Amino acid sequence: MEDNRKADGLQALGAKTQYRMDYAPEVLETFVNKHPDNDYWVQFNCPEFTSLCPITGQPDFAEIRISYVPGERMVESKSLKLYLFSFRNHGDFHEDCVNIIMKDLVKLMNPKYIEVTGIFTPRGGISIYPYANYGRPGTRYEQLADTRFARHGL
Repeated sequence: MEDNRKADGLQALGAKTQYRMDYAPEVLETFVNKHPDNDYWVQFNCPEFTSLCPITGQPDFAEIRISYVPGERMVESKSLKLYLFSFRNHGDFHEDCVNIIMKDLVKLMNPKYIEVTGIFTPRGGISIYPYANYGRPGTRYEQLADTRFARHGL
């Protein structure tokens, strides 16, 4: 594993964990997808996501679900964990967090398709479940994004 980690330029995997206390997209790392000609799903569930309400400063808790069809690069899971942890002291609304996560991952790895869902615990008696998706423009994945978005929640 050490040789593959170094060959892919990965820094976080296998290293001592350093947690950031501020929003840190720069901790995200990728590695080469060995099967870019195949379409397949990769799903991450982060049941311990926390961020702060930008108005009250109170903590918000959620499960973040990320599903994507990789292109040439894939996100490395430990760096993703550190990235999601960096929201712990970040103040943004639920909807903003989900969209920021999706946009950061699109910028990082240019997936064929990606969707991010936040399942936030109730506050004040209301649950919020924001959903954002993206399909690579000009490809069939753009149509997949349109279809899945239109059918979301049905």
